[in-house]
Amino acid sequence: MKKVFVLITGILILWSSPIFSQVNKVKYVKKYEDPVLKELREKEKKQKAYEDSVTRAIRKVQEERKKKEREEKKVLRFDFIGVKKPASPKAFKSVFHFPPVAQYRTGTCWAFSSTSFVESEVYRITGQKIKLSEMFTVYHEYLDKVRRYVQERGDSEFGQGSECNAIFRIIRNYGAVPEDVYPGITYGDKHDHTRMFNELRALLSMINEKNMWDEDEVLGMARVILNKYMGEPPQEFEWHGKTYTPKSFVSEVLKINPDDYVDLMSTLSIPFYTKGEFKVPDNWWHCAEYYNVPLDDWYSGLKNAIKKGYSVAIGGDVSEPGYNGFEDAAIVPDFDIPQDYINQDSRELRIYNHTTTDDHGVHLVGYLRIGKHDWYLIKDSARSSRHGKFKGYYFYRDDYIKLKMLTYTVHKDAVKGILKKFKEK
Repeated sequence: MKKVFVLITGILILWSSPIFSQVNKVKYVKKYEDPVLKELREKEKKQKAYEDSVTRAIRKVQEERKKKEREEKKVLRFDFIGVKKPASPKAFKSVFHFPPVAQYRTGTCWAFSSTSFVESEVYRITGQKIKLSEMFTVYHEYLDKVRRYVQERGDSEFGQGSECNAIFRIIRNYGAVPEDVYPGITYGDKHDHTRMFNELRALLSMINEKNMWDEDEVLGMARVILNKYMGEPPQEFEWHGKTYTPKSFVSEVLKINPDDYVDLMSTLSIPFYTKGEFKVPDNWWHCAEYYNVPLDDWYSGLKNAIKKGYSVAIGGDVSEPGYNGFEDAAIVPDFDIPQDYINQDSRELRIYNHTTTDDHGVHLVGYLRIGKHDWYLIKDSARSSRHGKFKGYYFYRDDYIKLKMLTYTVHKDAVKGILKKFKEK
């Protein structure tokens, strides 16, 4: 046996090498698994699998039930048999407008209708056919909504909707651009703002919770979301060989002056021939520049405008039995209210009890007289306008306009006579 000598504090100690070789000897072994814990985990796993299978089975039954309910769901519809409708959009005397554009999943009908309105105005004023970007307006409208939400410490409506006159606030503050300069981001060929809107709403919920009211900081976060889903709008761009900013494009090319456009409503809630607020959630910035006039003036102003070659951006209710996309038409059936009973009071009753609501914005582009009725050609961005023969169009009859439409935006020259009455009061 080999001997090892170690000297410790002057004392000679004799160790044998086998004893020395046992020091620091370690090895890896399989971790001990407690059989009781293992048994409990297995039971938990089986229980979860069972509960998941029950949940899946229940959800499958629920989905099948909902599918059946959707398939069996019925809505009240008016039978259009016997109603003499316009034969097609070509039957109308109409102003210039581009073909209808679908809004898809954006909730921004107001932007599509008002953009179409401005395009028609550009052609009427300058003779130019310029397709404009709806998404440029939508992008800046969301920023304005976020800004006001912060300024009002959360006490401000935040939704996808707005009013047609919002476009002139955007034009005044930010300008406008052609569609091909800023088309936004589409999924395939379709806009879908569902996730974007949810993220913006979550952002505002967070700043409300955390009391984060730094306007610049919140707007910066909102821009990140908007840029992600829509793309960043240009600050300047090339168009027909010249460089423009969005504002200079409006003044030099489009020749649109926001101050030339007025909004008309007809309600008993404020005195006639005064201006006031259109009190609906989509008027989120509380615009109080609406000219309130009696129904006869309101309707005659609209009718005379289109007959003189001015189009109209109009908004109102689109949820009636006589509103049918498969028929391309909107009328008021007699079982709702007889034609002769449609007046200021019957209109106001429906506004008051919320059976007439501010649902949708469209562009009125044509006029036609059939028998005792006026008919109007409506360019529409909604899905229902693509159910019938004439994709993107509706035919609104005069009774529907009088009873169910709420406000319209038009060039001031088209309603000079009505505006004169305001000056005389």
